[in-house]
Amino acid sequence: MEQIRYRRQVMFALCFFLLIPMAPRAAQALEPGEVLIIANQQSPKGVALARYYATKRNIPDRNLLLLDLPVAEVCSRDAYDHRIAAPVRAFLKTVEPAWGIRCLVLTYGMPLKVAPADQDGAQTASALKEREAVLERLTGGRHETGGAGSPSALSEELADVRRRLHQQKIATDQWASVDSELAIVRALDAPVGGWVENPFYIGFRKRPASIAREDVLMVSRLDGPTAASVKRIIDDAVLVEKTGLSGTAYFDARWPADPSPATSAYRIYDRSIHQAARQVKGRMPVMVDDADTLFQPGQCPDAALYCGWYSLATYVDAFDWQPGAVGFHIASSECTTLKKENSQVWCKRMIEKGACATIGPVGEPYLQAFPMPEVFFGFLSEGVLSLAECYMVSLPYLSWKMVLIGDPLYRPF
Repeated sequence: MEQIRYRRQVMFALCFFLLIPMAPRAAQALEPGEVLIIANQQSPKGVALARYYATKRNIPDRNLLLLDLPVAEVCSRDAYDHRIAAPVRAFLKTVEPAWGIRCLVLTYGMPLKVAPADQDGAQTASALKEREAVLERLTGGRHETGGAGSPSALSEELADVRRRLHQQKIATDQWASVDSELAIVRALDAPVGGWVENPFYIGFRKRPASIAREDVLMVSRLDGPTAASVKRIIDDAVLVEKTGLSGTAYFDARWPADPSPATSAYRIYDRSIHQAARQVKGRMPVMVDDADTLFQPGQCPDAALYCGWYSLATYVDAFDWQPGAVGFHIASSECTTLKKENSQVWCKRMIEKGACATIGPVGEPYLQAFPMPEVFFGFLSEGVLSLAECYMVSLPYLSWKMVLIGDPLYRPF
């Protein structure tokens, strides 16, 4: 019990430290007046939902920005630059600092993904793939650089080449989520390709910031397969806050908890899932599955929280989602679409099945770009920070692939 109390005290201390430069009033949770709702005027349902959300959350009428865009999940880089980023930037410049906008909310009908500006990115990716194929032939498919039998100098050099190719692939990747790009819409000199380190991420708190904190916004999305599913998300969040989220927290690790130093990103994230379970324990019943298999259909009644992996773009219907449920699945393609009818990606299917908030990437993000489960669920279960703030302090990279779906003001505990 003392250990749990100590961990919570540390959480509150970190919360205070991180939010001082972020909020107009130090360490205070996100408020309705600090939220700007963005809707596509070509989507009447999206505009109606934007107004409905503003009413339910007492967000001022002035905090609504209507853009003129095609109704599609993918937009071009040019459309993003001139029809999304430019008007958002101009609006913020006009109203600040008086309004103190800290968070953007994109509504149903807004694009989900930004495509590369031209074919250069695709050509570069093709060239990188060819180089990797050559490297694969040279190494015979052996990626290990340690263990029994010391690697030769050539093997070490090839491993270094592989790492640099991986870094170059990230740096030249221009696909992004609209949401993640808008998080740094104020930063005019940010690179188009690759990711930008998030200065609010706890794991980077000792590093020099690559982007100014005042240039960063929280971004969330009220979106889903249908307008009705979005309205349900809004209603559930408001309703559950009155009583608090109840149910069971499910954490699906791949290996048993191991106190020894983690040797790979997979082990680091698996350990973080175990630590998230420990953070939540005491708030509600917790079930941890540390077998290699996923939770199976019928195994997760009354699901309130969830984090697990790995079933790529194939939702497993194991959960009976409680109203207000929050969770995310760690896999590479789980928010590539929210609208495609037969898609089984986790974000879409979780919303269809009743979840209130989730997180996922619009393309390959690489494992280290996912929010850290122990940070996200640890802060969320404390009930001090809003959903958007919990996401922001647990998210390593911006201008990249991740999307938060849910009411940014939601505090389920």
